[in-house]
Amino acid sequence: MLDDPRHAAPIDESSLHYEGWRIVAVCFLLATFGWGLGFYGQSVYVAELQRQHGWPASLISSGTTFFYLFGALLVVFVGEAVRKLGPRLCLVAGTLAMSAAAIAIGTVREPWQLYLADAVLAFGWAGTSLAMITNTLSLWFDRKRGMAISLALNGASFGGIAGVPLLVTAIGHVGFPAAMYGAAGAMIVLMLPVILIVVGRPPAHHGWHAAAAAKPPSSSEVRRRALRDIGFLTVTVAFALVLFAQVGFIVHLISFLDPVIGRERAAVAVAVLTAMAVAGRVLFSAVIDRLNQRLAAALSFLSQAAALVVIINLHGDYVLIAACALFGFSVGNLITMPSLIVQQEFEPRSFGVLISLNVAINQVTYAFGPGVVGLLRDLSGGYAVPFYLCIALEVAAAALIMVRGPRVKTS
Repeated sequence: MLDDPRHAAPIDESSLHYEGWRIVAVCFLLATFGWGLGFYGQSVYVAELQRQHGWPASLISSGTTFFYLFGALLVVFVGEAVRKLGPRLCLVAGTLAMSAAAIAIGTVREPWQLYLADAVLAFGWAGTSLAMITNTLSLWFDRKRGMAISLALNGASFGGIAGVPLLVTAIGHVGFPAAMYGAAGAMIVLMLPVILIVVGRPPAHHGWHAAAAAKPPSSSEVRRRALRDIGFLTVTVAFALVLFAQVGFIVHLISFLDPVIGRERAAVAVAVLTAMAVAGRVLFSAVIDRLNQRLAAALSFLSQAAALVVIINLHGDYVLIAACALFGFSVGNLITMPSLIVQQEFEPRSFGVLISLNVAINQVTYAFGPGVVGLLRDLSGGYAVPFYLCIALEVAAAALIMVRGPRVKTS
Protein backbone atom coordinates (compact mmCIF):
# COMPACT_ATOMS: atom_id res chain seq x y z
CA MET A 1 0.00 0.00 0.00
CA LEU A 2 2.94 2.34 0.57
CA ASP A 3 3.73 2.39 -3.15
CA ASP A 4 0.12 2.99 -4.15
CA PRO A 5 -0.06 6.53 -5.58
CA ARG A 6 -3.58 6.88 -4.23
CA HIS A 7 -2.21 6.75 -0.65
CA ALA A 8 1.01 8.71 -1.15
CA ALA A 9 1.48 12.03 0.62
CA PRO A 10 1.20 15.17 -1.53
CA ILE A 11 4.47 16.39 -3.02
CA ASP A 12 5.46 20.03 -2.70
CA GLU A 13 7.51 20.48 -5.86
CA SER A 14 8.18 24.13 -5.01
CA SER A 15 10.05 23.22 -1.80
CA LEU A 16 13.83 23.59 -1.97
CA HIS A 17 14.05 20.37 0.04
CA TYR A 18 12.20 18.34 -2.59
CA GLU A 19 14.51 15.62 -3.96
CA GLY A 20 13.53 16.48 -7.52
CA TRP A 21 15.73 19.58 -7.45
CA ARG A 22 18.75 17.35 -6.88
CA ILE A 23 17.76 15.49 -10.05
CA VAL A 24 17.64 18.87 -11.82
CA ALA A 25 21.25 19.45 -10.71
CA VAL A 26 22.26 16.05 -12.07
CA CYS A 27 20.56 16.81 -15.39
CA PHE A 28 22.26 20.23 -15.49
CA LEU A 29 25.64 18.53 -15.21
CA LEU A 30 24.62 15.89 -17.75
CA ALA A 31 23.54 18.59 -20.21
CA THR A 32 26.85 20.41 -19.71
CA PHE A 33 28.79 17.41 -21.00
CA GLY A 34 26.12 16.26 -23.47
CA TRP A 35 25.96 19.58 -25.32
CA GLY A 36 29.60 20.46 -24.74
CA LEU A 37 30.84 17.27 -26.40
CA GLY A 38 27.87 16.29 -28.56
CA PHE A 39 26.51 19.60 -29.87
CA TYR A 40 28.76 22.64 -29.47
CA GLY A 41 31.82 20.42 -29.70
CA GLN A 42 30.94 19.67 -33.32
CA SER A 43 32.17 23.12 -34.38
CA VAL A 44 35.53 22.32 -32.79
CA TYR A 45 35.70 18.88 -34.42
CA VAL A 46 34.96 20.28 -37.88
CA ALA A 47 37.65 22.96 -37.55
CA GLU A 48 40.29 20.65 -36.05
CA LEU A 49 39.77 17.76 -38.48
CA GLN A 50 39.97 20.22 -41.37
CA ARG A 51 43.15 21.65 -39.91
CA GLN A 52 44.79 18.26 -39.26
CA HIS A 53 43.78 16.29 -42.34
CA GLY A 54 42.74 18.87 -44.92
CA TRP A 55 39.43 17.08 -45.49
CA PRO A 56 36.68 19.13 -47.21
CA ALA A 57 34.00 20.69 -45.01
CA SER A 58 31.31 18.63 -46.74
CA LEU A 59 33.03 15.34 -45.79
CA ILE A 60 33.42 16.20 -42.11
CA SER A 61 30.01 17.80 -41.72
CA SER A 62 28.35 14.83 -43.44
CA GLY A 63 29.74 12.77 -40.55
CA THR A 64 27.93 15.17 -38.23
CA THR A 65 24.77 14.66 -40.28
CA PHE A 66 25.15 10.89 -39.89
CA PHE A 67 25.58 11.36 -36.14
CA TYR A 68 22.33 13.30 -35.79
CA LEU A 69 20.42 10.99 -38.14
CA PHE A 70 21.46 7.79 -36.40
CA GLY A 71 20.92 9.43 -33.04
CA ALA A 72 17.35 10.30 -34.03
CA LEU A 73 16.58 6.60 -34.49
CA LEU A 74 17.76 6.00 -30.93
CA VAL A 75 16.00 9.01 -29.41
CA VAL A 76 12.55 7.68 -30.39
CA PHE A 77 12.92 4.94 -27.79
CA VAL A 78 14.37 7.00 -24.94
CA GLY A 79 10.99 7.32 -23.23
CA GLU A 80 10.45 3.56 -23.20
CA ALA A 81 14.03 2.94 -22.06
CA VAL A 82 13.68 5.27 -19.07
CA ARG A 83 10.33 3.74 -18.14
CA LYS A 84 11.55 0.12 -18.39
CA LEU A 85 15.17 0.34 -17.21
CA GLY A 86 14.92 3.28 -14.84
CA PRO A 87 16.61 6.69 -14.97
CA ARG A 88 19.79 5.71 -13.13
CA LEU A 89 20.82 2.94 -15.53
CA CYS A 90 19.96 5.07 -18.57
CA LEU A 91 21.97 8.03 -17.30
CA VAL A 92 24.98 5.81 -16.58
CA ALA A 93 24.77 4.29 -20.06
CA GLY A 94 24.57 7.72 -21.67
CA THR A 95 27.60 8.93 -19.70
CA LEU A 96 29.73 5.93 -20.69
CA ALA A 97 28.70 6.18 -24.35
CA MET A 98 29.51 9.90 -24.57
CA SER A 99 32.90 9.36 -22.92
CA ALA A 100 33.74 6.52 -25.32
CA ALA A 101 32.73 8.75 -28.24
CA ALA A 102 35.06 11.55 -27.10
CA ILE A 103 37.96 9.08 -27.03
CA ALA A 104 37.02 7.72 -30.46
CA ILE A 105 36.85 11.21 -32.03
CA GLY A 106 40.29 12.00 -30.64
CA THR A 107 41.78 8.96 -32.41
CA VAL A 108 40.28 9.57 -35.88
CA ARG A 109 42.85 9.19 -38.66
CA GLU A 110 40.71 8.13 -41.64
CA PRO A 111 37.24 9.25 -42.81
CA TRP A 112 35.66 5.86 -42.06
CA GLN A 113 36.85 6.17 -38.46
CA LEU A 114 35.00 9.48 -38.19
CA TYR A 115 31.72 7.77 -39.08
CA LEU A 116 32.37 5.02 -36.53
CA ALA A 117 33.13 7.61 -33.85
CA ASP A 118 29.96 9.52 -34.77
CA ALA A 119 27.93 6.31 -34.40
CA VAL A 120 29.20 5.94 -30.82
CA LEU A 121 28.53 9.64 -30.27
CA ALA A 122 24.90 9.07 -31.34
CA PHE A 123 24.40 6.64 -28.45
CA GLY A 124 25.96 9.15 -26.07
CA TRP A 125 23.77 11.97 -27.41
CA ALA A 126 20.59 9.90 -27.00
CA GLY A 127 21.56 9.23 -23.39
CA THR A 128 22.57 12.76 -22.40
CA SER A 129 20.46 15.23 -24.37
CA LEU A 130 16.95 16.65 -24.46
CA ALA A 131 14.86 13.47 -24.65
CA MET A 132 16.73 11.83 -21.76
CA ILE A 133 16.61 14.95 -19.59
CA THR A 134 12.92 15.71 -20.15
CA ASN A 135 11.89 12.10 -19.64
CA THR A 136 13.97 11.84 -16.47
CA LEU A 137 12.60 15.06 -14.99
CA SER A 138 9.03 14.07 -15.85
CA LEU A 139 9.40 11.25 -13.29
CA TRP A 140 9.87 13.83 -10.51
CA PHE A 141 7.88 16.84 -11.69
CA ASP A 142 4.34 17.66 -12.82
CA ARG A 143 3.39 21.25 -11.86
CA LYS A 144 6.98 22.56 -11.94
CA ARG A 145 8.09 20.51 -14.93
CA GLY A 146 8.61 23.50 -17.21
CA MET A 147 10.77 25.30 -14.66
CA ALA A 148 12.74 22.12 -13.90
CA ILE A 149 13.46 21.51 -17.59
CA SER A 150 14.45 25.14 -18.16
CA LEU A 151 16.86 25.13 -15.22
CA ALA A 152 18.40 21.78 -16.18
CA LEU A 153 18.87 22.80 -19.80
CA ASN A 154 20.93 25.80 -18.74
CA GLY A 155 23.61 23.13 -18.51
CA ALA A 156 23.38 22.86 -22.30
CA SER A 157 24.36 26.49 -22.65
CA PHE A 158 27.03 26.16 -19.98
CA GLY A 159 28.47 23.31 -22.02
CA GLY A 160 29.04 25.80 -24.82
CA ILE A 161 30.26 28.59 -22.54
CA ALA A 162 32.81 26.38 -20.78
CA GLY A 163 33.23 23.49 -23.17
CA VAL A 164 34.26 25.22 -26.40
CA PRO A 165 36.87 27.59 -24.85
CA LEU A 166 38.26 24.77 -22.67
CA LEU A 167 38.52 22.41 -25.65
CA VAL A 168 40.17 25.07 -27.81
CA THR A 169 42.60 25.95 -25.00
CA ALA A 170 43.39 22.30 -24.25
CA ILE A 171 43.94 21.53 -27.93
CA GLY A 172 46.36 24.45 -28.15
CA HIS A 173 48.38 23.12 -25.21
CA VAL A 174 48.26 19.32 -25.51
CA GLY A 175 46.83 18.61 -28.96
CA PHE A 176 43.47 17.35 -30.17
CA PRO A 177 43.72 13.65 -29.09
CA ALA A 178 44.91 14.38 -25.56
CA ALA A 179 42.28 17.08 -25.10
CA MET A 180 39.52 14.63 -26.05
CA TYR A 181 40.90 11.96 -23.71
CA GLY A 182 40.88 14.50 -20.90
CA ALA A 183 37.27 15.49 -21.64
CA ALA A 184 36.20 11.83 -21.53
CA GLY A 185 37.99 11.26 -18.23
CA ALA A 186 36.46 14.36 -16.66
CA MET A 187 32.96 13.24 -17.63
CA ILE A 188 33.39 9.78 -16.11
CA VAL A 189 34.96 11.08 -12.89
CA LEU A 190 32.32 13.78 -12.35
CA MET A 191 29.15 12.16 -13.64
CA LEU A 192 29.19 8.53 -12.51
CA PRO A 193 29.48 9.15 -8.73
CA VAL A 194 26.81 11.87 -8.86
CA ILE A 195 24.35 9.66 -10.76
CA LEU A 196 24.92 6.65 -8.51
CA ILE A 197 24.56 8.69 -5.30
CA VAL A 198 21.74 11.09 -6.20
CA VAL A 199 19.47 9.35 -8.71
CA GLY A 200 17.19 6.84 -7.05
CA ARG A 201 13.60 5.70 -7.31
CA PRO A 202 11.09 8.31 -8.56
CA PRO A 203 8.30 9.28 -6.13
CA ALA A 204 5.07 7.31 -6.29
CA HIS A 205 3.15 10.29 -7.71
CA HIS A 206 5.16 10.20 -10.90
CA GLY A 207 6.97 7.85 -13.22
CA TRP A 208 6.19 4.20 -13.46
CA HIS A 209 3.62 4.16 -10.64
CA ALA A 210 1.43 6.92 -12.05
CA ALA A 211 1.72 5.54 -15.57
CA ALA A 212 0.64 2.12 -14.44
CA ALA A 213 -2.29 3.47 -12.45
CA ALA A 214 -3.52 5.66 -15.30
CA LYS A 215 -3.19 2.87 -17.91
CA PRO A 216 -2.39 5.21 -20.80
CA PRO A 217 -2.59 4.02 -24.41
CA SER A 218 0.47 2.34 -25.92
CA SER A 219 3.38 4.43 -27.12
CA SER A 220 2.67 3.47 -30.73
CA GLU A 221 -0.95 4.62 -30.37
CA VAL A 222 0.15 7.97 -28.89
CA ARG A 223 2.55 8.48 -31.79
CA ARG A 224 -0.09 7.56 -34.35
CA ARG A 225 -2.58 10.06 -32.94
CA ALA A 226 0.05 12.80 -32.61
CA LEU A 227 0.98 12.51 -36.28
CA ARG A 228 -2.65 13.34 -37.15
CA ASP A 229 -2.74 16.38 -34.84
CA ILE A 230 -2.21 19.70 -36.66
CA GLY A 231 -1.06 21.40 -33.46
CA PHE A 232 1.62 18.79 -32.82
CA LEU A 233 2.74 18.78 -36.44
CA THR A 234 3.10 22.57 -36.71
CA VAL A 235 5.14 22.71 -33.50
CA THR A 236 7.34 19.84 -34.60
CA VAL A 237 7.89 20.94 -38.20
CA ALA A 238 8.47 24.60 -37.29
CA PHE A 239 11.12 23.74 -34.72
CA ALA A 240 12.64 21.18 -37.09
CA LEU A 241 13.18 23.88 -39.72
CA VAL A 242 14.64 26.31 -37.21
CA LEU A 243 16.91 23.72 -35.63
CA PHE A 244 18.09 22.72 -39.12
CA ALA A 245 19.20 26.32 -39.60
CA GLN A 246 20.50 26.75 -36.06
CA VAL A 247 22.56 23.56 -35.95
CA GLY A 248 23.96 24.11 -39.45
CA PHE A 249 25.02 27.62 -38.49
CA ILE A 250 26.53 26.77 -35.09
CA VAL A 251 28.49 23.73 -36.34
CA HIS A 252 30.16 25.92 -38.99
CA LEU A 253 30.45 29.04 -36.84
CA ILE A 254 34.13 28.70 -35.91
CA SER A 255 35.05 27.74 -39.49
CA PHE A 256 33.23 30.87 -40.71
CA LEU A 257 34.64 33.25 -38.11
CA ASP A 258 38.22 31.92 -37.98
CA PRO A 259 39.45 33.59 -41.21
CA VAL A 260 37.41 36.72 -40.49
CA ILE A 261 38.26 37.58 -36.86
CA GLY A 262 40.75 34.88 -35.82
CA ARG A 263 40.50 31.66 -33.86
CA GLU A 264 40.58 33.15 -30.37
CA ARG A 265 37.88 35.74 -31.04
CA ALA A 266 35.83 33.08 -32.82
CA ALA A 267 35.89 31.05 -29.60
CA VAL A 268 34.83 34.20 -27.71
CA ALA A 269 31.91 34.65 -30.12
CA VAL A 270 30.74 31.06 -29.46
CA ALA A 271 31.05 31.64 -25.71
CA VAL A 272 29.03 34.87 -25.97
CA LEU A 273 26.39 33.10 -28.05
CA THR A 274 25.96 30.39 -25.44
CA ALA A 275 26.07 32.85 -22.53
CA MET A 276 23.20 34.73 -24.14
CA ALA A 277 21.37 31.42 -24.51
CA VAL A 278 21.49 31.08 -20.72
CA ALA A 279 20.33 34.68 -20.20
CA GLY A 280 17.52 34.26 -22.71
CA ARG A 281 16.27 31.05 -21.15
CA VAL A 282 16.37 32.44 -17.59
CA LEU A 283 14.55 35.63 -18.54
CA PHE A 284 12.02 33.72 -20.64
CA SER A 285 11.26 31.17 -17.91
CA ALA A 286 10.27 34.00 -15.56
CA VAL A 287 7.44 35.16 -17.84
CA ILE A 288 6.57 32.09 -19.94
CA ASP A 289 3.27 31.46 -18.15
CA ARG A 290 2.04 34.93 -19.12
CA LEU A 291 3.05 34.72 -22.79
CA ASN A 292 1.59 33.21 -25.92
CA GLN A 293 4.28 30.56 -26.35
CA ARG A 294 3.74 30.13 -30.08
CA LEU A 295 4.02 33.87 -30.66
CA ALA A 296 7.14 34.00 -28.50
CA ALA A 297 8.61 31.19 -30.60
CA ALA A 298 7.83 33.06 -33.85
CA LEU A 299 9.54 36.20 -32.57
CA SER A 300 12.54 34.13 -31.52
CA PHE A 301 12.81 32.68 -35.02
CA LEU A 302 12.71 36.14 -36.59
CA SER A 303 15.38 37.47 -34.22
CA GLN A 304 17.74 34.71 -35.33
CA ALA A 305 17.03 35.54 -38.98
CA ALA A 306 17.90 39.19 -38.32
CA ALA A 307 21.15 38.18 -36.60
CA LEU A 308 22.13 36.05 -39.61
CA VAL A 309 21.55 38.99 -41.96
CA VAL A 310 24.05 41.03 -39.92
CA ILE A 311 26.57 38.17 -39.74
CA ILE A 312 26.55 37.70 -43.51
CA ASN A 313 26.90 41.36 -44.43
CA LEU A 314 29.02 42.96 -41.68
CA HIS A 315 32.48 41.68 -40.71
CA GLY A 316 33.64 43.92 -37.88
CA ASP A 317 34.87 42.04 -34.80
CA TYR A 318 32.47 43.59 -32.32
CA VAL A 319 29.55 43.64 -34.74
CA LEU A 320 29.92 39.91 -35.39
CA ILE A 321 30.17 39.13 -31.68
CA ALA A 322 27.08 41.29 -31.02
CA ALA A 323 25.17 39.48 -33.79
CA CYS A 324 26.17 36.13 -32.29
CA ALA A 325 24.81 37.40 -28.97
CA LEU A 326 21.47 38.25 -30.60
CA PHE A 327 21.35 34.85 -32.28
CA GLY A 328 22.26 33.14 -29.00
CA PHE A 329 19.50 34.87 -27.02
CA SER A 330 17.00 32.48 -28.64
CA VAL A 331 19.17 29.34 -28.80
CA GLY A 332 18.38 28.16 -25.28
CA ASN A 333 14.67 28.85 -25.65
CA LEU A 334 14.45 26.86 -28.87
CA ILE A 335 15.72 23.84 -26.96
CA THR A 336 13.26 24.36 -24.12
CA MET A 337 10.12 25.65 -25.83
CA PRO A 338 8.92 22.47 -27.58
CA SER A 339 8.73 20.76 -24.18
CA LEU A 340 6.79 23.66 -22.68
CA ILE A 341 4.33 23.82 -25.59
CA VAL A 342 3.77 20.05 -25.53
CA GLN A 343 3.27 20.15 -21.76
CA GLN A 344 0.71 22.95 -22.11
CA GLU A 345 -1.24 21.62 -25.10
CA PHE A 346 -1.26 17.83 -24.60
CA GLU A 347 -2.20 15.29 -21.96
CA PRO A 348 0.46 14.80 -19.22
CA ARG A 349 0.35 11.01 -19.63
CA SER A 350 1.60 11.40 -23.22
CA PHE A 351 4.40 13.81 -22.39
CA GLY A 352 7.35 11.39 -22.46
CA VAL A 353 6.35 9.71 -25.71
CA LEU A 354 5.48 12.98 -27.46
CA ILE A 355 8.72 14.68 -26.46
CA SER A 356 10.77 11.69 -27.65
CA LEU A 357 8.86 11.76 -30.95
CA ASN A 358 9.26 15.53 -31.27
CA VAL A 359 13.00 15.34 -30.58
CA ALA A 360 13.45 12.44 -33.01
CA ILE A 361 11.64 14.20 -35.89
CA ASN A 362 13.53 17.41 -35.23
CA GLN A 363 16.82 15.56 -35.11
CA VAL A 364 16.16 13.71 -38.36
CA THR A 365 15.59 17.10 -39.98
CA TYR A 366 18.44 19.08 -38.47
CA ALA A 367 20.79 16.13 -39.02
CA PHE A 368 21.08 17.42 -42.57
CA GLY A 369 21.83 21.00 -41.50
CA PRO A 370 25.64 20.71 -41.13
CA GLY A 371 25.96 18.62 -44.29
CA VAL A 372 23.81 20.92 -46.42
CA VAL A 373 25.57 24.04 -45.12
CA GLY A 374 28.96 22.42 -45.76
CA LEU A 375 27.96 21.28 -49.26
CA LEU A 376 26.60 24.70 -50.22
CA ARG A 377 29.72 26.30 -48.80
CA ASP A 378 31.94 24.08 -50.98
CA LEU A 379 29.81 24.66 -54.09
CA SER A 380 29.48 28.43 -53.70
CA GLY A 381 32.92 29.12 -52.25
CA GLY A 382 31.57 30.85 -49.13
CA TYR A 383 28.98 30.85 -46.40
CA ALA A 384 26.61 33.52 -47.77
CA VAL A 385 24.42 31.12 -49.76
CA PRO A 386 23.91 28.53 -46.99
CA PHE A 387 23.30 31.23 -44.39
CA TYR A 388 20.68 32.90 -46.57
CA LEU A 389 18.97 29.49 -46.80
CA CYS A 390 18.95 29.43 -42.98
CA ILE A 391 17.29 32.85 -42.96
CA ALA A 392 14.54 31.65 -45.30
CA LEU A 393 13.86 28.62 -43.09
CA GLU A 394 13.65 30.78 -39.96
CA VAL A 395 11.07 33.08 -41.58
CA ALA A 396 9.00 30.15 -42.89
CA ALA A 397 9.00 28.56 -39.43
CA ALA A 398 7.81 31.82 -37.84
CA ALA A 399 4.69 31.67 -40.02
CA LEU A 400 4.11 27.94 -39.52
CA ILE A 401 4.32 27.98 -35.72
CA MET A 402 1.26 30.27 -35.57
CA VAL A 403 -0.95 27.68 -37.31
CA ARG A 404 -3.18 25.66 -34.99
CA GLY A 405 -5.86 23.23 -36.15
CA PRO A 406 -8.52 21.01 -34.56
CA ARG A 407 -7.13 18.91 -31.78
CA VAL A 408 -6.76 15.12 -31.83
CA LYS A 409 -6.60 13.42 -28.43
CA THR A 410 -3.22 11.78 -27.90
CA SER A 411 -4.16 9.77 -24.79
